[in-house]
Amino acid sequence: MPTDARATPESTPRQKALPGWLVVLLATSCGLTVANLYYAQPLLEMLRRAFQLQDSTAGLLITLTQLGYAAGMVFLVPLGDRIENSRLASVLLVVTALAMAAGGLAPTFTVLLVAALVAGTTSVVAQILVPYAADLAPDHLRGAVVGKVMSGLLAGILLSRTVASLLADVAGWRTVYLVSAALMAILAVVLRRVLPHRAPTSTDSYTALLRSTARLIRVHPRLRRRSFYHACMFAAFSAFWTTISYVLTTAPYNYSQLQVGLFALVGAAGALVAPLAGRLADRGLTHRLTPVTCLLASATLIWAGLAAHQILVLAAAAVLLDCAVQCSLIFGQHTIYQLDADARARITSVYIATFFIGGAIGSQLGTLAYHLGNWHTVTLTAAAFPFIALLAWTTDRTHTGREANKAVGTGASD
Repeated sequence: MPTDARATPESTPRQKALPGWLVVLLATSCGLTVANLYYAQPLLEMLRRAFQLQDSTAGLLITLTQLGYAAGMVFLVPLGDRIENSRLASVLLVVTALAMAAGGLAPTFTVLLVAALVAGTTSVVAQILVPYAADLAPDHLRGAVVGKVMSGLLAGILLSRTVASLLADVAGWRTVYLVSAALMAILAVVLRRVLPHRAPTSTDSYTALLRSTARLIRVHPRLRRRSFYHACMFAAFSAFWTTISYVLTTAPYNYSQLQVGLFALVGAAGALVAPLAGRLADRGLTHRLTPVTCLLASATLIWAGLAAHQILVLAAAAVLLDCAVQCSLIFGQHTIYQLDADARARITSVYIATFFIGGAIGSQLGTLAYHLGNWHTVTLTAAAFPFIALLAWTTDRTHTGREANKAVGTGASD
C-alpha cells in the first residue's frame, strides 16, 4: 500500500464523492444553525412593542447578533483546522442552545441582547461545516458540493423569517427562541454521533492559528477582494431584510406576523440558485459574473424602493436580491477554497467575518435610514453597497496573477 496519500488521490477521502445523506445532513445543519441569526428580523416590530423600544433601538438586536457572528468567525472558526470538527461543532451547539434558551426567557431587552450576542458568536458552526464539506469533496465537484451545502445555509437564513413569524403569531416571540434551543441541543448530539472523523490539518497553538490567519489576509489578495465584494452585497441584503418588516406591518399593508412570514417564504426561492452558482464557479466564471451580481442587486433595490406599495414587486425584488447575494457568496467560497487546502477554516473565518461586519453595518444603517427617512431612503442606501463593490471589481487584477493558477484539479481560472 502506498505511504504517500498524495500519490494516489483516488484513495483519499477527499477524492471520493460524498454520500448524499451526508450532504443533506450538512446542508440541514448549516440551515438550522445560521437561522439563529435571523429569527429576530421579522419580529422587530413585535419586540419593539413588547419592550417599548424605538425602531433604531430594536435594530440593535440584529446588529449585535451579526457582530457576535463576526467575532466567532475570527476567534472560533480557526479552531476548525486544529480540533476535530464533530467535537468542536457539538460543544459550540450546546452553548448556542443555552444562549437561545436564555433569550427566550429574557426578562429585559438587555438580557435578550446579551443572549443574542452569545448565540451569534457560537452559531459559527455553520462555517465550520462548510469547509469540512469542501475538504471531503472531490476537487472537480467541490463547487457543486459547496453550492448544495450553502443552499441549505441560505434556505435557513430565508426560511428562518417564515418560521419565526409563524411561531410568534401562534405562540409568541419567546417560543421562537425556545424551539431553537431544543433544535440546537438535538443537533449537537446528532453531529457528534454521525459525522465522519476529519483529522485536524494543523497542530499550531491557538495564538499561532490567529497569527497565521492574519498572515493569510496579507498573502492572499483574492481573499481580501472576495471578502470585500461580499461584505458590500451582504450589507445590502441585511439592510433590506432588517427593515422590510417595518414596511409590511404598517400602512398600506398592515400585515400580521403570519403574513410577514409568508412574504419571507417567497424570498426563500432565492436559495434555489445555489447549485447553479456552484456549477458556474466550477467552470471558472466567478470573476466575469461578479459585476452581474452587483448590478442585479443594485438595480433590484432601486426597483423595490420605487414600488414600496406594490407587494408583487417587493416579492420579486426579494427573490432577485437573494439570488444575487447567493451567487456572490458561492463565487467567493469557491475562490477562497482554492487558496490553501490546509487552512480552509481560517480562510473561511476571514471571509465570513468580513462580510458579517458588512451585514452589521447594513442592518444598522438600514434601520437608521428608515427611522430618519423612509423605505426609499433605505433602498437607496442599500443599493450603494453593491455599486461600491462593482467599482472595486473594475480595479481587480488578482484573477490574472499567480493566485489564479492555484485552482486544485480544475485547471480553470476565474
